[in-house]
Amino acid sequence: MKYTFNSDEENRFKTISNFKECIIRGGEPVFVWKGLQYGVCFYGDKYCIALTNGEQEKIYDTPDDVLNYQVGEDRLRDVITQVTVLHRNI
Repeated sequence: MKYTFNSDEENRFKTISNFKECIIRGGEPVFVWKGLQYGVCFYGDKYCIALTNGEQEKIYDTPDDVLNYQVGEDRLRDVITQVTVLHRNI
């Protein structure tokens, strides 16, 4: 069996809408921004975003709310197209 992996460019979120569609459809991306690793997952019918070690966890109702999360000194909305995506399943 042959496995293929997406390239960094294929994993990258090219637009804010691309990120929103990913998490709406069940994607749980893991990404790095300024040396810190973050992940987005589901929490019931809401969205959870946090550092992958569990710190700085926030629960949000909508993908737009998730985009207002502070990744360091930046809002996720302002940097989502620049983060390094390590994993995205959608």
